Amino acid sequence: MTSLDSQVVFITGAARGIGAEVARRLHSKGARLVLTDLDVAPLSALAHELDGGGGDRVLTATADVRDLSAMQAAADAAVERFGGIDVVVANAGIASYGSLLQVDPEVFQRVMDINVVGVFHTVRATLPSVLERRGYVLIVSSMAAFAAAPGLAPYNASKAGVEHLANALRLEVAYRGVRVGSAHMGWIDTALIRDTKDDLPTFRKMLSTNPWFPPNRTTSVDKCAAAFVKGIEKRKNRVYCPGWVGLFRWLKAFLTSPAGETAMRKAAADLLPQMDEEVAALGRSTSARTEALEKH
Repeated sequence: MTSLDSQVVFITGAARGIGAEVARRLHSKGARLVLTDLDVAPLSALAHELDGGGGDRVLTATADVRDLSAMQAAADAAVERFGGIDVVVANAGIASYGSLLQVDPEVFQRVMDINVVGVFHTVRATLPSVLERRGYVLIVSSMAAFAAAPGLAPYNASKAGVEHLANALRLEVAYRGVRVGSAHMGWIDTALIRDTKDDLPTFRKMLSTNPWFPPNRTTSVDKCAAAFVKGIEKRKNRVYCPGWVGLFRWLKAFLTSPAGETAMRKAAADLLPQMDEEVAALGRSTSARTEALEKH
């Protein structure tokens, strides 16, 4: 197990949710943190909470993962302040609402740009320093990489894409002493899940009727962050939260077979038309929080 004391950890999507709680846990273990996000107020509040505004162990950067130059500037600032980067947590991500026929094409593009291209930019900017330190990269995927859900196709596709990106990167850098992991979570009690529940009653129904999950079961952010930190300490190839999510990796072939898809096809027939009506009534294909950040 690798000690995190004095390790430099670069986290995207750090202002809230999983990213923020991972930052808190790493800070308590002595890590030095580089926290990036577009949401300035909570990012600043988190830095003040952790470091009292002194800046000795926390560096923040308001940066959009879609902008490679911004991510490079954040990585350069990390190296200048702390001497290098040991660990990267590519955590920033968003979701969209509605079927492929309903989702706003611009929102579909935004999901891909943040969830996939943003991971590439994060890794591309930080990897030279991680290679020097023989460090670790954790790319945040999802259980969605193993099991698709109707109405969430852009998110499903993005998380499957970054899982395979992690698999390829692991092969590319192993001989240079760098480890790469992917994180796969079920429904975590984050703003992303809460906003979707609030916006779409059909999403709540999907959670309660999905044949592959315990009814309405979400996992706390604390538990998820604890799994991430353990994965970082152990330089794991895969991090699962809850642990049973790992079973879905091995069941993927069945879940995409005609037999495995039967239940979800029925759910789609029952719920997807209603979901699309809800999305049309909202007048947006993503959360109000995500829309506000985009306009800002």
